[in-house]
Amino acid sequence: MGPVRIRPATRADLRLLGGIEATGDEQFREHFGYDPGFGEPPSGEHRAAQPGFLLVVEEDGEVVGFAHVLEVEGTAHLEQVSVRSDRQQRGLGRALVEAVEAEAARRGHGVLTLMTYAEVPWNAPFYATCGFAETEPTTRFELRLQAVERDLGLDRHGRRVLMVAHLTPQEVTGG
Repeated sequence: MGPVRIRPATRADLRLLGGIEATGDEQFREHFGYDPGFGEPPSGEHRAAQPGFLLVVEEDGEVVGFAHVLEVEGTAHLEQVSVRSDRQQRGLGRALVEAVEAEAARRGHGVLTLMTYAEVPWNAPFYATCGFAETEPTTRFELRLQAVERDLGLDRHGRRVLMVAHLTPQEVTGG
């Protein structure tokens, strides 16, 4: 593994994100034993148009993963973490989650939420090792998200859970 760098996504990075997510989704087909029918991933441009932020991870100067955080109703929500399938199992996903937590805290958020599969090894069990714990939806955003996921049929592949990580306040330094 070469040098790794995590940084905010640039306009030039956006064209790469859908393809990265698509390769990451391959592991769901293998895990479930069938195509889960997630459909085409959203484009990077679509993600960038949402309120929040996008981080990318580079390895040897090449963008190989990203994280997308929505900032809605005062909430920081980790919408997506994807690492190219040929670069997984190297700690890049964990590094992205840690960078997201730091950026969300820097932006003044006290918690970071996400929705994921409870029994998929690289989902809830992985996020638990990153400091996330299962919780019940309570905010309007969380309840709407749960309803949208149910309407999309994501729960047909297994139990979906809301998880939360409590963030350590970050000192904001001037530059």
